[in-house]
Amino acid sequence: MSAEIVNLRQFKKKQARCDKEKQAEQNRIRFGRTKAEKQLTKALNEKAERAHRQGRIEKDEGGE
Repeated sequence: MSAEIVNLRQFKKKQARCDKEKQAEQNRIRFGRTKAEKQLTKALNEKAERAHRQGRIEKDEGGE
């Protein structure tokens, strides 16, 4: 029964690369939106804000 010989330096480097890749994947999921997606979201928010302001009923300040 012989165990496989492992170079610890190479193992640590491989493990570090794997950890960085996992972090990168999480960041892509969390922050990765294209410019077009950001612009679409901004445009939809602005449209909704305009529609909200147009439907507002303004109160008369005079009170009469």
